[in-house]
Amino acid sequence: MRRIGPAGGTLSAVALLSLVVMTGCSEGGGVRVEGDAPAAVVPSLAPSPTGGDRIDPVSVLRHDPKVGADIKAALKPCGGDEYPVDTSYGDLTGGSRPDVVINVSTCGDGVGLGGYVYRVENGRYVDVFGDDTPPVYIDISQGDLELTRQIYSHRDAVCCPSGEDVYMYHWSNGRFTETSQTRNEYGTSGDD
Repeated sequence: MRRIGPAGGTLSAVALLSLVVMTGCSEGGGVRVEGDAPAAVVPSLAPSPTGGDRIDPVSVLRHDPKVGADIKAALKPCGGDEYPVDTSYGDLTGGSRPDVVINVSTCGDGVGLGGYVYRVENGRYVDVFGDDTPPVYIDISQGDLELTRQIYSHRDAVCCPSGEDVYMYHWSNGRFTETSQTRNEYGTSGDD
């Protein structure tokens, strides 16, 4: 399981809670499980020098009308040419080409702001899943989509959540459907 953000973040739990509340209440926030929908206007496939298709994730997100303005505003370099974007490729939807999973996070402490899945249809990327309610991270797990949302109590630092909710989604009949939900609570130091 991948962890969101490095240890030693400087953002307080109160500030994170404010970020979660503000973003969660913003227009268009939350999980968006897509079915048959018009293709997002995103750049065409570009072959990678190492073989296979590779994309410019920042360009894909900026050109996707389904991605909210708050996520697009976060697409700025953290330092040099490094963007707060993590991209992975794999088979989630059974298509002829690998699906693309893109996560966007904050620069300073790596809090997951949003995660998106793109599927190739007719040579174009189609946005088939999105969640832009922080803290969130999505990944491919044994052919299914795994969404992890960290849980913070009022005393938790950004580096150290109290637990996490893990949601599993499976692609069938042209859409992702939630198949399970698990809550994992982390141990405490005993000084509660």
